[in-house]
Amino acid sequence: MKKVNTAQLKQLVEAAIFVADKPISRQQLKETVLNEFSVADRTLSKVLNELKLDYQPRGIQLVEVASGFRFQSLDALSPWLSKLWQENAPKYSRAMLETLALIAYRQPITRGEIEQVRGVAVSSNIIKTLTERDWIKVVGHKEVPGRPALYATTKGFLDYFSMSSLSDLPNADAFENMAESIASDSPLKVLNEAPSE
Repeated sequence: MKKVNTAQLKQLVEAAIFVADKPISRQQLKETVLNEFSVADRTLSKVLNELKLDYQPRGIQLVEVASGFRFQSLDALSPWLSKLWQENAPKYSRAMLETLALIAYRQPITRGEIEQVRGVAVSSNIIKTLTERDWIKVVGHKEVPGRPALYATTKGFLDYFSMSSLSDLPNADAFENMAESIASDSPLKVLNEAPSE
């Protein structure tokens, strides 16, 4: 096994993450670009942490999501960066978002259980769209008559929403605080009135 100094290792790891078309894990780094070198897990973690710090003050950051590490732009810059793409971001229906939320928070869950909570039938198109986007998958079948499919979220879901695990999902307190913040800061009260002269 060849030796590599820290500066070269840092450059190699940075370049690998930069050119990868999807997040890359520590294990993938070691099995591919670093397979000729003897690199301890501790050294690799140190280099990754240094890279995170190097990019912290920039418009691009190194983040760890469920599938590994990737570079992504700061969320605060999205209003300007979105002008680079002509197509509009997809709009998701309330039904789709409610279904996705139920799967994320109560997984594994059956379609019947989702319908019971929502009080309406879940469209096959919603399940199909969420599956095609690689946000949900069938993880088994419930041991009841009919053996309905059990749905759970995927690493693709976590990656898309920049989370490393389901523990990163906001809890009920976060939603209540957000609602209170919106209610107290709401400029909408003023916008509903005619402008004063």
